[in-house]
Amino acid sequence: MIQAQDICFHYKGGAEILHQISFGLEKGRFLAILGNNGAGKSTLLKCFANIHKVDRGTFLLDGEDLFSMSGREAAKRTAFVSQTIPDPQMTVRDVILLGRRPYMRWSFIKQDHAVVQKAMERLDLLFMQDRFFHQLSGGERQKVMLARALAQQPRLLLLDEPTSSLDIRNQYQVLESVRSLCREDGLTAIVVIHDLSLALRFCDRFLMLRDGTVYRYGGREILDPLSLRETYGVDAKVVEVEGKPLVMVS
Repeated sequence: MIQAQDICFHYKGGAEILHQISFGLEKGRFLAILGNNGAGKSTLLKCFANIHKVDRGTFLLDGEDLFSMSGREAAKRTAFVSQTIPDPQMTVRDVILLGRRPYMRWSFIKQDHAVVQKAMERLDLLFMQDRFFHQLSGGERQKVMLARALAQQPRLLLLDEPTSSLDIRNQYQVLESVRSLCREDGLTAIVVIHDLSLALRFCDRFLMLRDGTVYRYGGREILDPLSLRETYGVDAKVVEVEGKPLVMVS
């Protein structure tokens, strides 16, 4: 269970970006953070990941305040996948093994390798474990970064626009993998995403930001014509096409 309460944040020397962000999220849910450019979506996600230190507010995961923890302890509970993918000249297995750093003392142990093996199996990456990361396609790299996050054994997965540079096939594969982890493994995930149709297809909770605060929060029903117009400035509605939700702009 996640409980965010009155989260506020501003960049040094600037105006407040986030104002009194509050919401609750049950275990195993897949939440999409939505809003137009500049609404504070990625900033909020980085606050959750302790990349940005909030001005005030709490972020509880199963009753523990992540904002009050050390980076090492928070990394045992949350994993952050950035939209910017690094390009190390390392094998896939070694990149995923980096996810074990929060647990590492002097060196990696047998348990670390077992966790990495399970993460690769979960995302069907065993066949490429000895390939070099910098030689992979964009979709393959994103899956490896997701596996590295799983190697942290988090309870909360944070993803910042993970599909922004992927083709449609890889977009679906990455988001389907995350949805399966939520449904089957009980992982909770929060994603910043611009494509509303993809969000509707894979996520089950939606947080709409407007001017740095929560405009609407809930299930699919909050994405009505009024909220779409007031958030994005367009006339649009959600329609069903062959049983799948799609946002249609008038």
